[in-house]
Amino acid sequence: MDGRYRTPVLMAANPVLALMAAVLATAGCDLGVQSRPGLEADAVAAAVAEPEPPPTVGLDSALLAAAERQGEEMPRLRTLLVARHGELELERHYRGPALTTPANVKSVSKSVLSAVVGIALAEGHLDDVHQPVAPFFRSHIPAVGDDPKARITVGNLLSMQSGLESTSGRNYGAWVTSGNWVRYAITRPMVAEPGTRRIYSTGNSHLLAAVLTQATGKSLWAYTREKLAEPLGITLPRWLADPQGIHFGGNEMRMTPRAMLAFGELYRNGGRHEGVQVVPEPWVQASLTPQTDARRRGEGYGYGWFTGSVRGHPMFYAWGYGGQFIFIVPDLELTVVTTSDPDVAREGEHIRAVRQLLETTIVPAAERGALPVQDGRVGVR
Repeated sequence: MDGRYRTPVLMAANPVLALMAAVLATAGCDLGVQSRPGLEADAVAAAVAEPEPPPTVGLDSALLAAAERQGEEMPRLRTLLVARHGELELERHYRGPALTTPANVKSVSKSVLSAVVGIALAEGHLDDVHQPVAPFFRSHIPAVGDDPKARITVGNLLSMQSGLESTSGRNYGAWVTSGNWVRYAITRPMVAEPGTRRIYSTGNSHLLAAVLTQATGKSLWAYTREKLAEPLGITLPRWLADPQGIHFGGNEMRMTPRAMLAFGELYRNGGRHEGVQVVPEPWVQASLTPQTDARRRGEGYGYGWFTGSVRGHPMFYAWGYGGQFIFIVPDLELTVVTTSDPDVAREGEHIRAVRQLLETTIVPAAERGALPVQDGRVGVR
């Protein structure tokens, strides 16, 4: 792997799937049969010899229809898109902005920002994920000597491990009403050593926006549009900027549901779109390598992406407040997008409903498939 990323490359036919399988193995998930004391030898042999279920294609129509009905009963759900093998199988608009109208994807913006950082690294605008960011903020902090802010790196900001006091939650209002968002974020007190603890803060992402703006010599919007949106063939309207003109890092990006799906498919395919390597494949793998635990039990957080599993399948996803999701289940070649009404004080119940929809209906629809594949041919159920 390129030294700029400095995480091991997993060599496999499907590197993203191999990475996610390794992630789950690291987390303690038993993906194989292991011999234990007292287990009869013939039982072990039978378990090992048990054939893998045949691969499937498409989605089970009854379960897909059930997913569509479940979506109707979720009052905050706006859109639901399901793609398998790169084919859009379900696209449903329930309420809210039209499917063709770009809407705020909230913190899904952080996953997009991560992709842009990977491109900037490949182009030499940044050195590597271990590059200290303090030199970009000399007008706001000295960050020299033993100052822990001198040790904050690009990777720390991406993984929410800067150690800076959060600008999210109860601190968010004071931050975005301040006269200088960058200065406010970088001058927060240190509450942990850089690289030791995940403290979720959109201020970290906005500091990355400021770094990219200086490093590339272009606005974050212009650079993202040129290097990511245009190669994907999607529209990325200009979004909110701070009082100094730095486009918001980590929030307020506006995308259509289909643009979100295209971005998810880009990562499912290792950073490639229609044969073109848009995001370096090593960066895709590095992004999905957990750097710290996520707040959801048993899940991890890499560089702007959450990692976990669903029904035993490795999964990674982008998550925006209120129920903006891009779920990717690599071994099923499944990508699912949801958009939701974000204007709520609490999101818990709706988030649980979205996860339940994925786990109990959509993933089983892919597991069953439309038809089984036998000897490389589509069979008949």
